[in-house]
Amino acid sequence: MLSRSAAVSPLSDSAASPLLDTRFHLETPEGVDLTLRPAGLVPRALAFAIDLVFRGVTLLVMFILLGMLGQFGMGLGTLLLFLVTWWYMVLFEVLNQGRSPGKQLMKLRVVHDDGTPIGWGASLTRNLLRVVDLLPFGYTLGALSCLNHPTFKRLGDIAAGTLVVYRDLPSVRPQLPEAPAQRAPFPLTLIEQRALLGFAERQAGLSSARRTEVAAILAEPLQVGVDEAEARLNGIARGLLGHV
Repeated sequence: MLSRSAAVSPLSDSAASPLLDTRFHLETPEGVDLTLRPAGLVPRALAFAIDLVFRGVTLLVMFILLGMLGQFGMGLGTLLLFLVTWWYMVLFEVLNQGRSPGKQLMKLRVVHDDGTPIGWGASLTRNLLRVVDLLPFGYTLGALSCLNHPTFKRLGDIAAGTLVVYRDLPSVRPQLPEAPAQRAPFPLTLIEQRALLGFAERQAGLSSARRTEVAAILAEPLQVGVDEAEARLNGIARGLLGHV
């Protein structure tokens, strides 16, 4: 409820919900808290399959074109096969913020254990050790390692000190309902401002009855009718964001 004193509002910031077990929390040397979401075996396998198809199509097209050049073309094709096999992942990971085409489509990226962008040494290590993860066949060791590691690391990731994580997109602030911007009739505390903005931003997810109930509680110090409460609160919320 809004008041001239620092009252606790039903829409004030609630305590942060506990992190999911699969989230990885760390603090950078600069003192910044990061929460990373390691990717499990299935999304990683799908990303690798996409990259495999992408590489196969690229090589097929290039071999068809180079085949027209005879033996010289076959020589270039052998060189191309080596580059695509061993440098495809490394180049994309280092030059494209840890994302190969497959990882980009699956919204994944590779980072160091401390959350920093992957470098040449770590990328080379994790990708050269794919030959170990492939043993004895079909990525058996790599899959077993992913399933048994708390952050889903395959052997190459353990050796390189890297993580495959979900690439979280920046959050977008919800749009406030349309209403003429107004100034609050008295100074609001920080908690009251947050409560009012929280109601304006989240009211679309409330039922009509619940929205009316909460608006009436918040608007009680404004001495307005229940029918006018929502519009008044929305107007003050827009005013708080500088729309006056």
